[in-house]
Amino acid sequence: MQEVVQLAKILSDMNRVKIIALMLREKELCVCEICDTLELSQPLVSRHLKQMREADVVQTRQSGKWIIYSLCEDKIFTSFVDKLKEDSKKLPPIVTCSTR
Repeated sequence: MQEVVQLAKILSDMNRVKIIALMLREKELCVCEICDTLELSQPLVSRHLKQMREADVVQTRQSGKWIIYSLCEDKIFTSFVDKLKEDSKKLPPIVTCSTR
C-alpha cells in the first residue's frame, strides 16, 4: 500500500498535477519550460520533479546539457488502480452488518 499512498501524495499537490497536465499535453519538457509556463521557481519545480521521479511518475533523458522530463503515463493511472486492487486482497474480510 505504500506505493499507492506515494502516488496519491504526488497527485495531491496542485502544482504537481499542473506539471503532469503539461506533460500530458506537451509530452516532454525541461525544467525552465515548466518554471516559465507555470510561473514557479526553479527550486520548487525541481523539488516536485524529484518527488515525481522517485515515485516513477516521470522519467528523464539527457539532451545536451538539458534534462528532459516526460511522464511514465501508464504508471500514474493503471499502476495506481492495479496496486490498489492487489493491496485490497491483503485487507481483512468484510465484517457483515448483522442488522442488514
